[in-house]
Amino acid sequence: MSASVLYDAPGPKAVVRNRIYAVVGSLAIVALIVVSILRLADKGHLAPEMWDIFNYAGIRQNIADAVLATLKAFGLAAVGSLVLGVLLAVGRLSDHKPIRWVATTFIELFRSLPLLITIYAIWVGFLTDHSMWALAAGLSVYNGCVQAEVLRAGINSVPKGQSEAAYALGMSKTQVMTTVLMPQAIRSMLPTIISQLVVTLKDTSLGFIILYPELLQTARLIASNTQVNGQYPYVSTIVVIGTIYIAMCLLLSALATWIEKRGRRAKTGIKVAPGLQTADIPTAEDIPGPREGGAGGAGPTVDGAAGSGVTKD
Repeated sequence: MSASVLYDAPGPKAVVRNRIYAVVGSLAIVALIVVSILRLADKGHLAPEMWDIFNYAGIRQNIADAVLATLKAFGLAAVGSLVLGVLLAVGRLSDHKPIRWVATTFIELFRSLPLLITIYAIWVGFLTDHSMWALAAGLSVYNGCVQAEVLRAGINSVPKGQSEAAYALGMSKTQVMTTVLMPQAIRSMLPTIISQLVVTLKDTSLGFIILYPELLQTARLIASNTQVNGQYPYVSTIVVIGTIYIAMCLLLSALATWIEKRGRRAKTGIKVAPGLQTADIPTAEDIPGPREGGAGGAGPTVDGAAGSGVTKD
């Protein structure tokens, strides 16, 4: 039995105790879920009429438009955050102090500000009539700062010997950054980059503060303007919209997993000429030499026998 370096393996009593804790905790969670469902059912939130509203063509169209609006804002924010992240990471690693100070100040400033304030400030100050661009800009600024720190950590994790070897070959700093350091940093930090993109997708829900018609804003309008049996369908709307968010995040994570596996299977490196095959290695029979009985041959002779080879003096 191999012991872990982090903690000692539990003994028989600890194993039994952990199993008891697991069973009790699971039963408590199940009981909480059952109680919540029963209370919602008693208040009429689980009635079929509450869910029947999603069969209306108008509500379905509103949800579809909200999904499209969410994906538009996310696409712009994803591209903007990645581009800005690369620029800020390179700027923070620059040898020029003014560039490094500007990049560092920008990153620390917008990482410290709440994202909601950034989005609202951009909307009020610059893009009042363009809520989608305001949302995308706010998401790009904040997540770009986070992606910059992720890329900087990836670049610093590359062994220094690789950059030193590249400089020894006569490559410039730009060539070293774009062809040696950045590709390895992106590959090593790809899971973290994708995780931050998932956060960006979920943060599009903050667009409700600037009245952008994304999923959360549409869900709020549907739940507050549709009355069923004297109640507003907040529970059913939250469940449906939350399921859509979960599905989009899972699809993005699956895409990231596929990209990562494909990158691992990709052939990289410099092609090397094929080595010498076994059939190409000469054997003793292929090497010219003296024949039996001292007969002359094409090979070299030792005792002055006639031949075209080198003779011994």
